[in-house]
Amino acid sequence: MKTFEAGPLRVRSFGPVAGPAVVLCHGYGAPGDDLCGLASVIDAGAGVRWLFPEAPIDIGGGGRAWWNIDMVAIQIALMQGKARVFDTEAVPPGMTDALARTHACLQSLVADHGVDPARTILGGFSQGSMLATDLFANTRDGWAGLMVLSGSLVAGSRWRPAFAANMIGRKVFQSHGRQDPILPFGVAEELHALLVSSGATVDWAPFHGPHAIPPAVCARAGAWARGVLA
Repeated sequence: MKTFEAGPLRVRSFGPVAGPAVVLCHGYGAPGDDLCGLASVIDAGAGVRWLFPEAPIDIGGGGRAWWNIDMVAIQIALMQGKARVFDTEAVPPGMTDALARTHACLQSLVADHGVDPARTILGGFSQGSMLATDLFANTRDGWAGLMVLSGSLVAGSRWRPAFAANMIGRKVFQSHGRQDPILPFGVAEELHALLVSSGATVDWAPFHGPHAIPPAVCARAGAWARGVLA
């Protein structure tokens, strides 16, 4: 593993210094190296470079975040059985800054570290996948595919016009647990429907399980990634 600074963010890297790549952003409250193990369990093909940006906000206990979340409010909403645990149409406070920092990191990966967007999958888990989805739809960097692992619809007022304009024919892998206790499955289904109606080509992988990335999803994500990066 190599660790380096790319723009404003720290990045961990596995694999060669050139060629096709997968960039994955970790979830809320996880350490910066949380997803690094996926480099050895998702078979995206020979010679693929894996890159894992670290979120900018230190929330203590080794955890990091792309933007702050009111977890108490989410837990209350979950206990009340609400279908939505946050406003899926509003842009969360702090998300705009996270997008700017991460886009600067991605631009540095392209300019200084040999990443070719046309041969690179952008994605993430949970909060990190929401960040990646926004950047995939709202920038013109031309990423080869989007990997949404246990993500959710968020910032819908911003995403809907971007999806309509920029998602036609684009390749997406999306997985979500039907028993997810953090991000309800129903909202993931709404995101899936929005992607499909916007013209994206979506490999949809729901599974019976919680907020996680099980082995079956890793296998299917690998097969999808090999097709995208071939």
